Amino acid sequence: MWPVAPEPPARPQRPEEADVNAALAPTLTAADRCDRCGAQAYVRVRLHAGGELLFCAHHGREHTPALAGIAEIHDESERLNEPTSAAPAD
Repeated sequence: MWPVAPEPPARPQRPEEADVNAALAPTLTAADRCDRCGAQAYVRVRLHAGGELLFCAHHGREHTPALAGIAEIHDESERLNEPTSAAPAD
């Protein structure tokens, strides 16, 4: 039987790596839907224990205060206030 090489020690995650990963999180798209009502999601909640919830702006305002201590919350609801481009006149 061949000897088994020991596994290298796990490298601890540095704080700056966690920040980079959070910064690279994809933005929400029109395909992302609210887990409560099915509307377009503007709020992503990543639970510290694992798992993810998506909420529309309305349900995000309703549920994120209770989740703030146990989750990372990414709120893009300000996108609702962005002006839309007008369709070109014919």
